[in-house]
Amino acid sequence: MRVFARKSLGLFLSYLLVIAVFMLGCQSNQGGTAAPSQTDGAKPDAASATTAKTVSELKIGLPTDAGPLNIYTGNIDYLTELVFDKLFSPSPYVDKPQPWLAESAQQLDDLTWVVKIRSGIKWHDGTPFTAEDVKFTYEYYRDGPANRHTHHVSEVPHIEKIELDDPSTVRFTCAYACPTLDKITFADLPILPKHIWEKVQNPRKYTELPIGTGPYKLVEYKADQYYKFEANKDYFMGSPLVDTLVMPVIKDPTAIFNALRSGEIDISARPIPAELQASFSNLPNMRVVETAPLSLIELKLNYDKAPFNQEAFRNAMSLAVDRQAISDTVLLGQGRPGLKGYPHPDSPWTNPNLSTPYDVEKAKTVLDGLQFVDKNQDGVRETADGKELSFSLKVPSTEPQWIRAAEMLKEQYAKVGIKVKVEVLDSGTMATVSQTRDFDLVISNIGAHGVADPDQFVMSHRSSYLWNKDIPYPAMDELTKKWMAETSVDKRKEIAFQMQELFNKQPTSIVLYYPEEKFAFRSEKFDQWVESPGFGIINKYSLLPDEVKKAVAKQ
Repeated sequence: MRVFARKSLGLFLSYLLVIAVFMLGCQSNQGGTAAPSQTDGAKPDAASATTAKTVSELKIGLPTDAGPLNIYTGNIDYLTELVFDKLFSPSPYVDKPQPWLAESAQQLDDLTWVVKIRSGIKWHDGTPFTAEDVKFTYEYYRDGPANRHTHHVSEVPHIEKIELDDPSTVRFTCAYACPTLDKITFADLPILPKHIWEKVQNPRKYTELPIGTGPYKLVEYKADQYYKFEANKDYFMGSPLVDTLVMPVIKDPTAIFNALRSGEIDISARPIPAELQASFSNLPNMRVVETAPLSLIELKLNYDKAPFNQEAFRNAMSLAVDRQAISDTVLLGQGRPGLKGYPHPDSPWTNPNLSTPYDVEKAKTVLDGLQFVDKNQDGVRETADGKELSFSLKVPSTEPQWIRAAEMLKEQYAKVGIKVKVEVLDSGTMATVSQTRDFDLVISNIGAHGVADPDQFVMSHRSSYLWNKDIPYPAMDELTKKWMAETSVDKRKEIAFQMQELFNKQPTSIVLYYPEEKFAFRSEKFDQWVESPGFGIINKYSLLPDEVKKAVAKQ
């Protein structure tokens, strides 16, 4: 499913070629966009590919509510991308994103790019899409409040000037070298309509339903209840296969799978846990498919607090974790242990030689060297001033696999003299903990934007996620300077590999495992799902015309 041959791609010459070229370009080094495999590993070929059919309505169960798709207040990428398009697609998580809203992009020198905008595209309200919208969007992101996308303009990289060369051409001038602008920034930032957003003074208070250029328009939203989308019949990539998408919000895991089993929904956006997969596979007209999400489950260390602010202590914390044991016990074969560390090993931007070894004796030696010893022989080490190495590990009540992993971490850390108390908290409290950084240790997950986008890895060390740029980190700071000065994509990647190696020797995020995901859906209702790296099968490309599926079958 995930092994493709690459071909050289030029400009789109016709509508059909647009779609075929795009889908051939949606490939990472692990295989990109593909028709999902059967649970038994079967792989469909071109001859057996299911003929696309139009569906009047599809019901997709959502495990969470992202609000009215205002990217400043809530963001789920696969929902946002139903409404909004980007200059390039599908994402920064593949080797070669292809022009989408852009007709072409050309780098003129180390700092300058020009982008030709595709003509004939309209916003959902009928207003023509223009280069002015692109210029406005990038300036709005750069100069306004931060959101999930804005660092790609404001800091990593920093686009200093955005100008119009003519009515269909935008010129971007960076403050420092930006060799991957087409591969990363252009493939990540959704374009906003200037005629609407130029009137928005405070984007965090904007509550109107979004207007985009995408294949679907959000026509109705009720908080914590449902979303309703209608197809954009004039979409420039062709009319979508499904007329209406209804997405009820079902936060309880048991309830969402019961809804799928009973036929209340046609697919769940929450992956099927390992213990339920067999029961769903045996249901009539139900199909279970496997995807490789670019996500990971991490143990976050609060580097703002002692002793987590010490590089050697973080190294010992990493050495003490038996990731293989956690994976074997918790995942039931559905995922891989985090032996390659951070970021995700399937990203084309990740060092393939990363390693995070398990070595209890070495962990003990490091702790001894820090003068953390068990003075009273009670099994728990103390600091020089007699304070126990005792920490709280917070984990959300909605994630039973994470709770089991937390209990195993408690046992593993006890072997090296570190005491861990597991605290299971509700989702609201967990969100507050993350915002206030009121924690010692916490288990969480992070998706493709965080662990498959190379610019985000750099930004995470500047934005307080993996590190805070106001705290000295000489070795990483020096590599970051070299990274920013480098003009070659390949050489910049080599520097990024060094940064990743440094991070994994003294991590603030210890990768426990890389989950694999299986989704169940009612195949008699809709059987045209395709996988896009980092998005799974619930993505807008699954809902585009039959030519997409034919292109996918050309492996």
